[in-house]
This record gives sequence, C-alpha cells and structure tokens, in this order.
Amino acid sequence: MTGSKGTPPTYPIEGHDFFVFTPENQEKIEAILKKYPVGRQASAILPLMDLAQRQCGGWLPQPAIETIATLLKMPVIRAQEVATFYTMFNLKPVGKHHIQLCRTTPCWLRGSDAIKSICETHLGIKPGEVTPDGKFSLTEVECLGACINAPMAQINDDYYEDLTPESMKNILQNIATGKSPPTGKVSSTKAKKPLVEDEEGDL
Repeated sequence: MTGSKGTPPTYPIEGHDFFVFTPENQEKIEAILKKYPVGRQASAILPLMDLAQRQCGGWLPQPAIETIATLLKMPVIRAQEVATFYTMFNLKPVGKHHIQLCRTTPCWLRGSDAIKSICETHLGIKPGEVTPDGKFSLTEVECLGACINAPMAQINDDYYEDLTPESMKNILQNIATGKSPPTGKVSSTKAKKPLVEDEEGDL
C-alpha cells in the first residue's frame, strides 16, 4: 500500500505543534510493546502510528511521528521513512470520511476511472483534496486486496466492493446524511469466484 503522499503541511500547525498519547492509548501501547522481544520494540511502529493517526482525527502530524520515534528509541528519519512509505498514513488533514480509491489493474479494468469520476463530480474535489465542509477527502491508492470484487473503495475502515458509479453515488449520499450504507459487496450480482480446474483440467 504505497504511493504518492503529496506535499506535507508546513509546521507549526495550530493545535498540532505538540503531541502526547492519551492515557487510554498509553495503556494500549504498553500492551502492544509486550508482544515484541526485548530490543525489538521498534517493530511496533506500525500499530503505534495507527493509534496516533486515529487520535489525531485520521492523519499523522510530524510531532506525533517524532514522539513515536522517541518512544521506540529510533532515529526520527527512520520513523519518517515508514510514515511516508505507506499510504495508510496521511501526512496532512483528511476529511471525516476519507475515501481511498483503488487504482490497481483489476479495479482499473473493472471501471475504477468511472468511480473516481463520480466522486469528483459529486463531491467537487480531486484526489488529494478535502471538501470545504471537511466531511470528505479523496485519494487514490494501490491494491487494497479485494481484487475479486473490483472495483472497490475504502472509506475510513470500511470496504465497498463491486461498485458502479450509481452505487458509489448512493453511498456518498447516504454517508453525507449521517446514514451507514451496507459495507462489503454492494452489487446484486453473484460474487466472483476464482477459476479452479476440474478433474479434466478444464476451468
């Protein structure tokens, strides 16, 4: 899950020039670190960055990256490398509902360009932008691992699969009005199954 992260914001940012984990997350960190052998706690960087991002409303400010590097006793540049490598970590503020559109080959062949187009038209934003009301942000990412039901998108922690432009528009309309549209496969067609050879070797 890697890709372009865009231009990071310029610091200091009001309200984000300092970072400490909440007491609740500090307890979670203690439990996470116990899962790793002594001397290997730096391997906990991904779950700690996920905790920090959720605490910050969906993005990972630079002070949070520096705090995590200090906690794990590793150079800040190493933590920075991790944060900039994975598209799951957002280095600038995102919308309340962060849309990640898969653009890898299976989704592209199944119409991901049309899904992106309906998002752009309906929300009035391009990839990398946030709607003026802060409700939605849009980005394109590489494979999200749901190729069997391409095209698909991830909105916050939920997957929406086998999308059409119409179904994507309905999902956005429902979310905008505070509803929770069904997740997973949204098309009425049967789930696609992997091709398996029968005893005669036919697919």
